[in-house]
Amino acid sequence: MTERVALITGAGSGIGRAVSIALASMPVTVVITDIAADGLETTAKLVGQSGGNCHSHIMDVTKRESVLEVCVKTGETAGNIDILVNCAGWDALMPFIETDEVFWDKIIDLNFKGILRTTQAVLPGMMSQNWGRIINISSDAGRVGSLMEAVYSGAKGGIIAFTKTIAREVARNGITANTICPGPTETALLDEIIDAGDDGERVISSMTRSVPMKRLGKPEDVAAAVRFLVSEGASYITGQTLSVSGGLTMA
Repeated sequence: MTERVALITGAGSGIGRAVSIALASMPVTVVITDIAADGLETTAKLVGQSGGNCHSHIMDVTKRESVLEVCVKTGETAGNIDILVNCAGWDALMPFIETDEVFWDKIIDLNFKGILRTTQAVLPGMMSQNWGRIINISSDAGRVGSLMEAVYSGAKGGIIAFTKTIAREVARNGITANTICPGPTETALLDEIIDAGDDGERVISSMTRSVPMKRLGKPEDVAAAVRFLVSEGASYITGQTLSVSGGLTMA
């Protein structure tokens, strides 16, 4: 595989961090981005320890100017962005009837529009070189729905439809676009959601029992799927939605 440059959002923890480490083990320069400076510093150290080449930038996917600025800096310091992996996301468990438009806007702006911003920023460069990989991290909540995650599920479902459409639009340019849908996964976001409730242990136990493999996912499970979709072995795979959920969702 020719050495490539990968821009990864939400790389300061969880799935984004695992993806950064996994791709850095390939001939890929990883450009890690997040809004959390401490998390980025830790990820950069881990990538360095693995022998990978890494550039780090604070980036807020809810702000177009921030996205464009980082893309320009990346072009100047690392080269054209060949691979985009959108991992940034956030949610809070809440019955839909109790939500308001401020909450809706926050969820949609980060989880859905953030992907629109990054994709629009990197596509021209990918199209000009007739090669690119776009991998969007959605959620099984976007495929089957999830209790107390109505707006989040809607945004994640939007990612799936958006990715399929982009895959159709740029297939002739040698660009693939695919979606990965994790099931319940051991991340800081899951911990945050559980800690906000009164019965975290019961929720975790219930999640684990519902998975045929009887364990929650790990960020590395998702990263392995990303690594495959980035590889030349996946060059004829586009517009697909892959659940990484231990069999929780089968379709």
